[in-house]
Amino acid sequence: MAEKKISYAEATAEIEKIMAELRSDNIDVDTLAQKVKRASELIELCKAKLHKAENDVKKLIGEE
Repeated sequence: MAEKKISYAEATAEIEKIMAELRSDNIDVDTLAQKVKRASELIELCKAKLHKAENDVKKLIGEE
């Protein structure tokens, strides 16, 4: 099943929520592993979006 595309802002908000949950003392190991995996996926998504934006800006600056 394909995941819906989320914005950079949505991804960073979810990362912040996960971080708050991870700081909680009430998290079991299975949930911890799932949260860390999801945070890792979101971080990679954010990196890709930032890299694309950087390349787009460089192209625009180079064209002018």
